[in-house]
Amino acid sequence: MAETVRPRGRPKAFHDKTEQNTIQALDRALGLLETIAAQPGLTLSELAGESGQAVATVYRALVTLQGRGMVECEEPGQLWHIGPGAFKTGSAFLRRTKVVERARQAMDQLMRDTGETANLGIETQDQVLFLSQVETHEAIRAFFPPGTRSPMHVSGIGKALLAWFDPGKVKGILTRQGLTSYTRHSHQSERSLMEDLALIRARGYSIDEQERAEGMRCIAAPIFNVHGEPIAGISISGPVFRMDISQSARIGGLVTAAARHVTEAIGGTQPE
Repeated sequence: MAETVRPRGRPKAFHDKTEQNTIQALDRALGLLETIAAQPGLTLSELAGESGQAVATVYRALVTLQGRGMVECEEPGQLWHIGPGAFKTGSAFLRRTKVVERARQAMDQLMRDTGETANLGIETQDQVLFLSQVETHEAIRAFFPPGTRSPMHVSGIGKALLAWFDPGKVKGILTRQGLTSYTRHSHQSERSLMEDLALIRARGYSIDEQERAEGMRCIAAPIFNVHGEPIAGISISGPVFRMDISQSARIGGLVTAAARHVTEAIGGTQPE
């Protein structure tokens, strides 16, 4: 019996992302969803101002999103927030890869061993996307909720991935994203960053030395797939007054061991 081929339903213009192939109303509604996610608790008029759209247009989009559970209106004040429908949709992304599930135990152990926050992230669209976090119980702590993005060159996880990426991929990311400085510790040149990446690869873990935020330090290591390619990173983040630089080797060893554990748990291969 011949195998049934499922129609893919992909139009000839699938790769054409020009305006004629986008639905503007949908694009504007998704833009509102992103705004609410970034700035929860805005009013209708504030959302209209943020988006540059008419109040009536924004209201229709919000009511439509509300009907799908993607947003909620909080009384009193009629403040708009992300709804449970958006969480369910976002959770489907996390289910695409078993790395989130497999990393949870290792992250929890890392948090208990170090007393600091453990994070899991991947590279997407030339940035680090944080997927999961196990928070410390300390009052002052790093906070990267799932969905948070960060430039790769000032992120512990970002640099851990860049250190094992193909040089051509690294070059492309830097060309598209540049090297924006966030603190006096941020890399000012490509040469400086490349020297750091070589050191990271040699010792097995990266250090974000207050490069994204003054007073915060992060140590990270990569997780590899079955082909030995870096697909995610695991890290420990905390304030420098608790994560002294003298602890880097100890914490780096713990983070590297955790990353290796997750690599093995997903059937990955640790490169030489």
